[in-house]
Amino acid sequence: MRITSKGQVTIPQEIRESMGLLPDTEVDFVVKGNVVQIVKTRSDSPGAKLVRRMRGTAKRGMSTNEIMKLMRG
Repeated sequence: MRITSKGQVTIPQEIRESMGLLPDTEVDFVVKGNVVQIVKTRSDSPGAKLVRRMRGTAKRGMSTNEIMKLMRG
């Protein structure tokens, strides 16, 4: 496996599936000596995903009423 010029590496499908690494799963890198581990972040709950999605949708400077309208559809 090689790292691309952009610093990317593909995690094999069987590893992604067995570890539950779905698209948009947040991961962290843990360095222990000369070993690097990829671990799921603890904040990757369904609620955390919803908050991330809402933060990406809402624009700064929106009023409370605008945000509530956006949330209610």
